[in-house]
Amino acid sequence: MNVAIVKYNAGNIYSVANAFRRLGLDPLITSDAEELMKADRVVFPGQGEARSTMAYLREHKLDEVIKSLKQPVLGICIGMQLLCRHSEEYDTDCLGVFDANVVRFQPKQHEDKVPQMGWNEIYDTQSPLFKGFDKSEFVYFIHSFYVPLCQETIATTNYIQPYSSALHKDNFYATQFHPEKSGKVGERILRNFLELINI
Repeated sequence: MNVAIVKYNAGNIYSVANAFRRLGLDPLITSDAEELMKADRVVFPGQGEARSTMAYLREHKLDEVIKSLKQPVLGICIGMQLLCRHSEEYDTDCLGVFDANVVRFQPKQHEDKVPQMGWNEIYDTQSPLFKGFDKSEFVYFIHSFYVPLCQETIATTNYIQPYSSALHKDNFYATQFHPEKSGKVGERILRNFLELINI
């Protein structure tokens, strides 16, 4: 199983690589289009800001490469947001794989802190990505922007209001939370991603 991780100007890429190493794989961290296209699985992770990361992807032609991938792809955190149509963060047009917009959390009461940081529950899971799960599990989040519930939602989390904590369309899967920081639950999600049947 060849796993490629998209190398670009976003943080947290190496912790994702380490998570796959704990599963016995040695992922390739690359921005090379040919390497990405021939990999069995591609992971698009990261922490960062939408406008500068999209500018980097376009400058290096990675935007078109990512959209053209046919194997299972997993976006994580900013990777999930950049796979959407548009982000409120600096009014940024994104990749448009998911027909959804990314919006900023708006606190409704004093205890609503932005960003959401720490462990929270995912529920209503509806994908082979969550095979073997109970009705809900706890995973690790850190984010100020979110995707509202939509047709492509495959997991829900409640913070200020219910929102999409995971998305799926065709061969593209994405999580707002960080599987690589989510202990045994996150490890199970990454294993499930590796076991997905290529469409």
